[in-house]
Amino acid sequence: MSAYTLIINGTKDLWKDGKGPSLVAISVGWGLLLGTRMIYPILLPYFRSSFDLSLTVAGFLVTILWLGSAVGQLPSGLLADKYSERTLLAISVVLVAIALIFVITAPTALILFVATALVGLGQSLYPVARITILSDIYSDRLGSALGITMATGDLGQTVLPPVAGVLAVAIAWQAGLGFMIPLLLLVGVNIWTSIPLKTTKKTPIKSSTNETIKHVISEIRQKRTIFIMFILLLYIFIWQSFTGLYPIYLVEQKGLSSTMAGVLFSLFFAIGIVIKPLAGAAYDRIGMRISLLTVLVGPVIGFLLLPSTHELWKLTILTMLVSSMLGSGAITQSYLANSFSESIQGTGLGVIRTITATLGAMGPVVFGAIAERGYFNEGYIVLGCAMIVIMILTVWVPEGKTA
Repeated sequence: MSAYTLIINGTKDLWKDGKGPSLVAISVGWGLLLGTRMIYPILLPYFRSSFDLSLTVAGFLVTILWLGSAVGQLPSGLLADKYSERTLLAISVVLVAIALIFVITAPTALILFVATALVGLGQSLYPVARITILSDIYSDRLGSALGITMATGDLGQTVLPPVAGVLAVAIAWQAGLGFMIPLLLLVGVNIWTSIPLKTTKKTPIKSSTNETIKHVISEIRQKRTIFIMFILLLYIFIWQSFTGLYPIYLVEQKGLSSTMAGVLFSLFFAIGIVIKPLAGAAYDRIGMRISLLTVLVGPVIGFLLLPSTHELWKLTILTMLVSSMLGSGAITQSYLANSFSESIQGTGLGVIRTITATLGAMGPVVFGAIAERGYFNEGYIVLGCAMIVIMILTVWVPEGKTA
């Protein structure tokens, strides 16, 4: 069975029983949010010029965005366990739309940073609620459903940044973010009208907050969760370091034009449109370990060869190899979601995603500081070695749900 047939048949199965509109609404919202986030690296040269930012400070702007995207995931998880995810998803996209208004009208760098933090905060309400609602709707096909949703996220990251780049060149950088505002507001309405208020009757949380926290900690302390949590932390650090500064790297170190750098950056996410549904389906069929190891081979090769590669065609191939790591999210997050009991699933995911995303958000500023000191190429060698560490750890992760 070809990859295309596997994706098509899997998508048809997910559409059954009237579940399709909810999946579309969730996926489109995720695509717009990730697309918005990935517009930032494309506009970094404009931010540097307009607000006189150094490479380190520009990297810190991306870090602020990622930190904002992390801090709200724990409270979002707590709320997702008690209330309707539909409300959280709708508030998330609308809040990002409002925050973008402040970004494009920012008169100073301080306002830009604060508004960017609000963009991240709005986005942080979405990820956990997205996973828990998909877990409710597709209890036996979470990997496949999450893979489709995450692939739509890559579609947004593929299409929207180049559009933003064109608008920034033709009009102003503000237009490169401003066009997202009406789209986000429209998808907020779509989420509210397409997703049921409750997908299934969740088991009420009758325990106290302290008991709930103890329950979450006891499950996090299990071997399988500790391993996958550390893997997720390393992956987020690598992924954010790479995506946060890759366009600038291609321009300043490889001599590509901003337009061509944007094309390669979009290609990175375009491959994910295919990789993520396949990775999610692989998780459902063959488990976590083999599927995760498979998608991590490409980035090791890509990172290690990037410093010595300058030809456009070779850079294109290496970008495609690195992009296979995008499939890891559908695998690791499905594994984590299935590791927690239903009553604390949102809280557990919120704790882990907040910790890993917060620490991983330091990637762009650390990588920016390394680059500014003349070690841009060496930084990619380090990322490749870190990816090898992830592969080694993956071998030790228990395959089942008990440890």
